[in-house]
Amino acid sequence: MTNVVAVELGDRAYEVRIGPGLIDRAGAEIAPLLRRPRVAVVTDETVAAAHLDRLTAALSAEGIAVSALALPPGEGTKGWPQFARTVEWLLEQKVERRDVVVAFGGGVIGDLVGFAAAVLRRGVRFVQIPTTLLAQVDSSVGGKTGINTAQGKNLVGAFHQPSLVLADIAALDTLTPRDFLAGYGEVVKYGLLGDPLFFEWLEVEGPRMAAGDAAARLRAVTRSVEMKAGIVARDETEEGERALLNLGHTFCHALEKATGYSDRLLHGEGVAIGCALAFDLSARLGLCAQEAPSRVRAHLRAMGMKVDLSDIPGDLPGPEVLLDLMGQDKKVIDGRLRFILARDIGHAFVAEDVPADAVLSLLRAAQA
Repeated sequence: MTNVVAVELGDRAYEVRIGPGLIDRAGAEIAPLLRRPRVAVVTDETVAAAHLDRLTAALSAEGIAVSALALPPGEGTKGWPQFARTVEWLLEQKVERRDVVVAFGGGVIGDLVGFAAAVLRRGVRFVQIPTTLLAQVDSSVGGKTGINTAQGKNLVGAFHQPSLVLADIAALDTLTPRDFLAGYGEVVKYGLLGDPLFFEWLEVEGPRMAAGDAAARLRAVTRSVEMKAGIVARDETEEGERALLNLGHTFCHALEKATGYSDRLLHGEGVAIGCALAFDLSARLGLCAQEAPSRVRAHLRAMGMKVDLSDIPGDLPGPEVLLDLMGQDKKVIDGRLRFILARDIGHAFVAEDVPADAVLSLLRAAQA
């Protein structure tokens, strides 16, 4: 069964197709987009080892010629050196404006390859084939592309919508438990920011989903994509409502920078910790009842996820340094800290001017 979610953006609208077996059908899915029968695929070495032969076979079966580049896996790839390597390689492949580039992998590959497609010949089309839960429910949808720099995460990039997204939920079977749960941090975010009934469903079905239940995975990915697609259609370039998708991310990005974008903290793990902290901050500011952060933490713990700063291995910098790192986040406006806070589970909002001392005292308590 394949579910289809439309991202309604006028002449740049596209479909997100979700279901098992889409990698093996990728040739038939992508062929209608092509003006000549060739694609350039950019992936990482881990995904290439697990899935590239199948993707190549599926494309070749439709008479589509394939060239492929495999980059090193990990967040460290999402920077200038591998970005330059990717653009140079695409130029060497003589990719033309009418061609299609395929981003085949997790969020790092999707973000980097999407940005390369955005700037190559002032914009070539690309298709996302996300292979991680995090990429399927979040980063592959909505056209945010970019790379990290020494100054912070995702500070260089472009809005460049894909032409098609193929989310093969069978690919999730090859993820390690840690990588799957990291993606779950983004799934639970959707319930927390705007759908309390989805969060209730996750409280019941989350463990089955993590254990491999295909029907639960299909529903969770589909609902997450539906929510993101709706928000993106209403606010493509994050002028307002789309900022809600950053629930937990201001804390997360500071923690990722503090841990050197390393395996000490995966992005989705940082999102989960960030969501817990955002609800803690909301309760401290009197915006929501204490039951809300308690329930968030209980569910994340039940799923076996990182929840507290003490769950991150190694030493973290002090609260003042973490606060300073938050000040470098691209969601800061006029130097004011902007957080996504909540009045209850499923009822998040943008708080434009959160007092720095409240954040500092929260961080001090979290590190105590």
